[in-house]
Amino acid sequence: MVIQMIRRALTIAGSDSSGGAGIQTDLKTFAALGVHGMSVITSITAQNTYEIRAVFDLPLNIIEAQFRAVVEDIGVDASKTGMLSNSEIVRLIANLIKSYGFPVVVDPVMVAKSGASLLREEAIEALLKYLIPIATVVTPNKFEAERLTGISINSLDDAKKAARYIVEELGAQATILKGGHIEGDEVTDILYYNNKFKEFKAKRIRTKNTHGTGCSFSAAIAAELAKGKPIDEAVKTAKEFITIAIEYSLQLGKGYGPVNPVAWLAIPAEKYFVLSNLKKAVEQLEENGYLIAPLMPEVGMNIAMALPKPYAKSIDSVAGVMGRIVRIGDKVKAVGSIEFGASSHMARAVLKAMEFDERVRAAANIRFDERLIEIARTLGYSVSFYERSQEHVDIKRVEGASIPWGVEQAVTRIGYVPDIIYHKGDWGKEPMINVFGLTATDVVEKILRLAKTYKERKP
Repeated sequence: MVIQMIRRALTIAGSDSSGGAGIQTDLKTFAALGVHGMSVITSITAQNTYEIRAVFDLPLNIIEAQFRAVVEDIGVDASKTGMLSNSEIVRLIANLIKSYGFPVVVDPVMVAKSGASLLREEAIEALLKYLIPIATVVTPNKFEAERLTGISINSLDDAKKAARYIVEELGAQATILKGGHIEGDEVTDILYYNNKFKEFKAKRIRTKNTHGTGCSFSAAIAAELAKGKPIDEAVKTAKEFITIAIEYSLQLGKGYGPVNPVAWLAIPAEKYFVLSNLKKAVEQLEENGYLIAPLMPEVGMNIAMALPKPYAKSIDSVAGVMGRIVRIGDKVKAVGSIEFGASSHMARAVLKAMEFDERVRAAANIRFDERLIEIARTLGYSVSFYERSQEHVDIKRVEGASIPWGVEQAVTRIGYVPDIIYHKGDWGKEPMINVFGLTATDVVEKILRLAKTYKERKP
């Protein structure tokens, strides 16, 4: 019987009290990628999203004690370095890593996002002399690479020259030169390894919330190396990882918000929850078809549920029923599978509602009937409406703009997202009621209460 041991990754870096970079984001990254994370704290910083207020370098004996305590008991499959603020710390860490011989990803952290210096001038020489020559991978950005090599980088060709220099002249095994500061519609990172260049491209995401990008990227490479992945495969996964972390970065604080390493795990987990909840909701609708059928609109019914913020950004982040739910006699039936991007109309309604209240992540449509509106009010549901006849022609011309406009009108009317939003239709447009809720099953529960009371009161 083979016992599968979890892989172990070590971060050797500074502590970021804001949780956006350094040790904190490295450990999040390790956890998200499924390795056991350990840490050696080199410096303690008092910082937030816009400034570093204080830095305290830990004594060398404390740094060494942390290192040896971890390595001699648990062991290390791969490591990474971050903030090593002075030459003594650089030399110590280089000697320790060299003596134990495990792979190390060197993130040559020099300047924080706020502009504060994190590496003293004399420490750069120590970095060049002691740490880079034993590095498995070095991960500089444009400015760090320029400082390490003396090469001005304004193009991909310049980046290749600098990447080659770090390997062939400074002694690193591989270099991935990050392209985030090199202009272009895409971000292209250049890997130089085994006398070959390889490019890793990703869309450029326009956001100021990039605090911790370099830390998380280098930690992701270390995590993959800890799993035994080759360097190019480790970089490929890390590139995908950091692109997602930036795309779903967090708007926190007054300055540069942090990237979101947890997105790598959170998005699949939230998708599973949404699909499971929708499946249960659709089953409830079908099981109670005799109640739901009288509420079925002429155009059919759909129910949709979105991922939570910050992951809900487009129709593709909202799941619904392919082909809708239809009436078959006194029953109802979902004619297709539950998938993300399946419901255009209800997805737009949900996304607009979430702009006002991000807790409201689900909605379904039922047919309009004045009696249903009256019942909703007697059941204590909040109700609002909009007039399709008041919709401006410019909005009507834009595909998909009508529903978000209507939801906004209804929400503005009462100041919050209600349980029920209805409209009485327009030329060629069927009157409709939209029922909103926290989850798909919450929406179905509301609809079933409406349907039962409607059936009891029907003449």
